Amino acid sequence: MDSGQLVYRINSDIPAVSLKKPQNSQEVRPKSLDLSKVIRLLEDPLTTSLKERHLFVLKKLLRRNQTGFLLKELTNISRILNLCAEKATDHPEYASVLCEALKICRLPFLKERSSDDLSFSQDVTEFLSNMARLMKVSHTEVRRHVVESVKSFFSSAAPRERLDGLQPVSPGFRLQQLEHSDIPKTLLLSMAAVQNQPAVKLQLLQTLQILSSSSDRSCASMLRARGAEMICLHMNEPDPSGQVLFCSAEILWNLVEGGSREEAVAQLSSMECVLSLKEAFFFLVENASQPSDLRLRNYLLVITCFIAENPNALLVESFYAKELLCFVTFPELYSFSSSAYKLTYNNEDVKMKKLLLNLLVLLCRDVAALQLCREEQVMMFLLKLVTSERQPGPPCWSAAQQEQLQLQALAVLGSVAPLMLEDFVSCQGNNRLLLLLDCCVGSDVFLSGGTGGGGGAGGCKEAQMRGCIRALRSVTSLGDPSVNQDLCDQGAISHLLGILIYLEASSDEEDALSVEMMSDIQLILSALCETDIHNKELFGSDGAQMAVNFLKKGSEKFYSGLGHNRLVLSTVDCVWSCIVGCYSTEFYFSAKKGPSLLLDLLRTSPRCVRGVVLSTLLGLCDNPESQPQILSWRDADGQTAPRFLLQLWREEEEELGVLRDQHGGILDPRKPLLTRFHQDAGGSSSPAAAPSAAVLEASENLRAKIYFILCSLGFLELPGLSAEDYVTLSIVKRYLDFKVGEVWAEVSAELGPDGVRPISPDQDALTSIRETSEDTARRTVVEQTNILELQQEEELSEELLVYTEMKSHWKQQELTDKSWNNYVSRTSNYQILKERKAQREKYIESTRPERKHGDDRPTEDFLGRILTVESAGAPKVTLSGAPIRTKPRTQNLRFFSSFSD
Repeated sequence: MDSGQLVYRINSDIPAVSLKKPQNSQEVRPKSLDLSKVIRLLEDPLTTSLKERHLFVLKKLLRRNQTGFLLKELTNISRILNLCAEKATDHPEYASVLCEALKICRLPFLKERSSDDLSFSQDVTEFLSNMARLMKVSHTEVRRHVVESVKSFFSSAAPRERLDGLQPVSPGFRLQQLEHSDIPKTLLLSMAAVQNQPAVKLQLLQTLQILSSSSDRSCASMLRARGAEMICLHMNEPDPSGQVLFCSAEILWNLVEGGSREEAVAQLSSMECVLSLKEAFFFLVENASQPSDLRLRNYLLVITCFIAENPNALLVESFYAKELLCFVTFPELYSFSSSAYKLTYNNEDVKMKKLLLNLLVLLCRDVAALQLCREEQVMMFLLKLVTSERQPGPPCWSAAQQEQLQLQALAVLGSVAPLMLEDFVSCQGNNRLLLLLDCCVGSDVFLSGGTGGGGGAGGCKEAQMRGCIRALRSVTSLGDPSVNQDLCDQGAISHLLGILIYLEASSDEEDALSVEMMSDIQLILSALCETDIHNKELFGSDGAQMAVNFLKKGSEKFYSGLGHNRLVLSTVDCVWSCIVGCYSTEFYFSAKKGPSLLLDLLRTSPRCVRGVVLSTLLGLCDNPESQPQILSWRDADGQTAPRFLLQLWREEEEELGVLRDQHGGILDPRKPLLTRFHQDAGGSSSPAAAPSAAVLEASENLRAKIYFILCSLGFLELPGLSAEDYVTLSIVKRYLDFKVGEVWAEVSAELGPDGVRPISPDQDALTSIRETSEDTARRTVVEQTNILELQQEEELSEELLVYTEMKSHWKQQELTDKSWNNYVSRTSNYQILKERKAQREKYIESTRPERKHGDDRPTEDFLGRILTVESAGAPKVTLSGAPIRTKPRTQNLRFFSSFSD
């Protein structure tokens, strides 16, 4: 009921004060009074009994200020009101003055200058706090006017313009000063004073509701006065209007939301407050019928959920939790204690049911509440709600409402089932979830659209499937052998593999929901197969093919924000848990190039994934089918697997701050593996149960994994290594020796601070171990030096070979240029051509044998193809082949010369 609709009866004991508004009051302001004289009149012992004089002066003062109080006079006005409040106890006439003054307080304060609101802001704050303290006056009308004056501050009416030179303050200024005042706290503390005044109490609650909803500062002020506890304790008192409970619930909600939730919940967690909430809630459960009452019931349930988050709440001790658990199973599980409950099965009841399901998760954090859940058969209720089993009789929830509750129950089951495993197994939870999963997969509308309830049949089935998978993941993640074996006995491995393969083939990679379901199924399979060889065999070739398909996707979308990072990690975990350790499954995986895909993933994945990928590769290295595939692997740049692993080693040591020279060799033989973090740890002693820094370092980085992989592959005849890789390899193959020496050096360093001196044989042993480790490091340094020297020699020989090839090339180029120049000179200069011709003829004559007398020769000449041979510094020689008989020689030999030319 609105406060403006309430009718109040004026107290007949308080005489009315009539103040007639003068004409043109907007323009003319009466002559001001000296407020100090008014205060002296009221306080002076000689005039304190002059009641008529007091009332006359006070009426005159109010008449002068009937358009609003001046900011500069608020301090004196506040003092005058306090004096009137003191006198009103014995003289009711002063109460009427207070009522009229409070009416004026509803008007905006007035200022003479624009800067007055800053100058007198503190005076305004104190005046408002003093005005709220007038609630101590026992007269009903005074209290009512105080509340109405505070409520009027939130009025949206704009101040009227004035013609007397005065300016009203802005509404925002009043609200700001109200926040800084003690009004919220004072009004709250006056709750106890108005218990016998229902109308004023209701108005007061409505005002507190406005204050708590308008400002977080007001909420904080009320909480400092323990407002949440006070409101909760008084909300069940008799109320003719029926509005007290509603206003109280609204105030509590505002305090929880607007103020400090922890402080509000702490105040509401006491036994008295919990019992008050319990009484109010179940009163509404049994009697609410109107929509407003149902909403109020849900408000109280939300506040109860906030209280349940507090581990110190007394919900179990007050029996509130037991009655709530009994109510949450209604109507799915009927009991005698729930016969008084009434549901209308509308939307508000659906909201309440969802809130109760959410409350289950909060209550199950308490061991005592868990026992109550077992007594009230909460697990059976959840599984029935999940599988939509109906009780005999008329239907309760509609199909749409049933789907919403089913999805909520699946979400709750994922949180509650791990805490109630015995009840989950006894109620055949695995079987029920697998049946629901069959129903989801077998639906023709599966994956047709939507991502949850309300998105059509396909969306609902998909959301149900997600809820089933989440619930199974939460149960199997505990690693309980009986639960996991029960799931495997029902064929869950092959069933989940089929769903996973179907999702991988039909879903979109951009669908975050499908990606989440696929990663969850892989985690379930990992939990089922991790410790059972038989289950790994059941995983079989289909599982190996599934893992290969997911590894082929790579890590390109690792940072897409759609869950592909989880999918990559769950895939690698699935390979480790379901494939590694079973020879037959490893054979299938290797036959599908699984190790090569893992190396591809290792090359492209972020640094945070490399550890698990290397561990999985290490597990596969024990299989003889995997080692040749790892050695034959090449990346896009032609890099081999050993070279890539050694590159990872160098990157890891650079990240750890290991001391290395520019070629990657050992810089300090005394610290061949020591990291920067180990150096920072110093020689401080660690607890006996805790691993030392040297041991812990081996498990936290990649070096130990790379070492064992290369041990499996062998350190000899590794393909594709450079000199830098051989330098790194010389460190890797002695990693275990260096690590043993480092651990013993750490042990020796810890003995000193602890005041322990080893006996002589032990000291000799420690010294021998240290010297052996340093000697190994020095021999490694020598080996690395030899490797680098051989590399330099090879580079030098290659350089000489290159220079020889270059020299030969330039010599050939010079000969070619000289031949070309000779040819050009012959063909371009006639004189040179004649000289060359003469040289050839002379050369021919010199080479022809002299004819002897009496030597008979044929009288015929033979001609053939001309073969010309030319060399530098010699005449041109022309030979003939394929002889052709000619006539007897009767002409000059110039024919041959011209032919050869």
